[in-house]
This record gives sequence, C-alpha cells and structure tokens, in this order.
Amino acid sequence: MTTHTDPAAALFDLVTKYREAVESVVVGKSEQVRLAVTVLLAGGHLLVEDVPGVGKTMLAKTLARAMDSKVNRIQFTPDMLPSDVTGVAIFDQRSNEFEFQPGPVFANIVIGDEINRASPKTQSALLECMEERQVSVDGTTHRLPDPFTVFATQNPSEMEGTYPLPEAQRDRFMARMSMGYPARDAELSMLDHRDSVDPLTALKPVVSAAQVRAMIAQVQEVFVAPSVKQYIVDLARATREHEAVRVGVSPRASLHLLRAAKSAAAIAGRGYVVPDDVRRLLVPVFAHRLVIGSRAGRQSSSTAEAARVLGQIAEQVPAPTGA
Repeated sequence: MTTHTDPAAALFDLVTKYREAVESVVVGKSEQVRLAVTVLLAGGHLLVEDVPGVGKTMLAKTLARAMDSKVNRIQFTPDMLPSDVTGVAIFDQRSNEFEFQPGPVFANIVIGDEINRASPKTQSALLECMEERQVSVDGTTHRLPDPFTVFATQNPSEMEGTYPLPEAQRDRFMARMSMGYPARDAELSMLDHRDSVDPLTALKPVVSAAQVRAMIAQVQEVFVAPSVKQYIVDLARATREHEAVRVGVSPRASLHLLRAAKSAAAIAGRGYVVPDDVRRLLVPVFAHRLVIGSRAGRQSSSTAEAARVLGQIAEQVPAPTGA
C-alpha cells in the first residue's frame, strides 16, 4: 500500500521540529524565532538590532547549529577590509597564476556579528553577496553555496564605535527585529541553568542544508491571490506618498514582503497567503527601510517612528476581503 504525504503537512512538521530545537536554547523568544525561520525559508537575510547582551548572537548561532550545514561567523571590526569578507586572489608562484582564496562569506549561514562596527566600505562588500549570491574578484564570478543566508547583528546606532548601515545595505535585509529584554521567568531560568553550561553544546542539527533548500523551493509555490499582491503594492506605494516619509520602500521591499508572507503561510501549514500574513510582517519587512522626515527638514531612520507610520498606513490601506 502506497501512502501519500501532504507536502504542506510535511513542511509544517519539519519547520516545527526546527523551531522547537531553536527555542530549546533561545528561551522565551518564540516570536523572534518564528520571524527568523520565516526569513530563512523565504530565502532572505535577517538584521537583529538591540543593545549588547540580550541574545542577538546566541539566536544566530542557535539557528545555525540546528541546521547541518556550513556556518561561518564574521566578527566585524573597524579595521576589517572588504577582502576579509569576500576573499582574495593570491599569486601562486608554483603555478604562476592567481588563485582565489574564498572568504568567510562562502557558507550556507553567515553570522555577521556587530555588522555596524565595520566601515561602510567593508559593509558594502556584502551587497553583491546578499542580492546576487555571488562574489566577483578580479573579473571572475564565484557562486555562493545554496542555501545562503546572512544573520547579522548590530548595536543601536547611537552607541559608541558604530557606523550607520547605508540605505542600500538595509534594503537587502528582508526583515529587521529586536530581541528585547527577557521576561522575568526566562531571565531567572537563565541564571539557574546557564551559569556554567553552554546550552549550544547539547544542541544537535535537526535539518540538513538539502532539506532547507527543498523547503525554500516549496515555499515559493505557495499561492498568492492577485488581490493580495495588489494589497502589497498599495502598502508599498503608501509609504512613498506619506507626508512623514522622506524615502519610501523600494520595489525590492515589496518582493521581500511577498516572499516573507509566503513563508509565513507555509509555516502556518497553509498553501496560500492571507492578508493577515502581510499585515503581521509589514513592520519587520518595511520599517528599517523607511527614512522618516519632511522633504526639506530633519530626517531619521528610527525604527520606532517608522513603525508608527506603518501603523497608520495599515489602517488607511484597505485589506482585500475573501482572499
């Protein structure tokens, strides 16, 4: 007797297993873990911003450890060069030719720790990697592994020793989120169980890179009604026309919101996107891209101000019914 497995159910079970593994280490942050997995299965990149010590790097390392894949960590510093990220061509005297030495960006998951401590020139080394999944050195193109995801952490821009991320860099991150301080019980549990034990040491991979690649392909097949696509476009256009916004979101942001909504639907066990998927992801996907301020006056990239504006837009733009 042949049994047929529902692909949506199989994906849901595998994603649930992966999320539970991550949440066994990152305690009390189910919403943050859910968003991170949503971005991963949408084929995007995630920016985690918050003050030091709240678990930004722990989340990134746990997401990587739970997947059986190649993982590299880049500790960004002010003196880092672009070639320290992407790699460099070195002359080999034996062969009398230049040989490319891949940098740490050649991995399935790249953990970019404190990305905004590097200079804008070094930050820009990731632009081609994140958008085109490739590195160009001396006229030669080198493909990056598949899947390829950047989980970057950054400290708030007002902290010492940081450089603001350029607009082009922020636009390549599918979503941005904050970790926030832990709840009282979660922090107490951390004091009880993590004083002398690293919880990552006991974590074993529960999915492979091949499985994640297959899940990403499956997410791309999730159905999106034309009315929901129009809803996404209307939300994006509203950011460009809002009186408090100096620079609205790009068409890339609309595409990222579409992909993230597909991923959210698949994680929820559905084969189709509903307007609520779009609304829930509006702030994580759009807020970090907005530049708030009048055309002639002060401008700001404050995520809090952007979230407030997006809240207004979500109320003003009608969601499709029956989608």
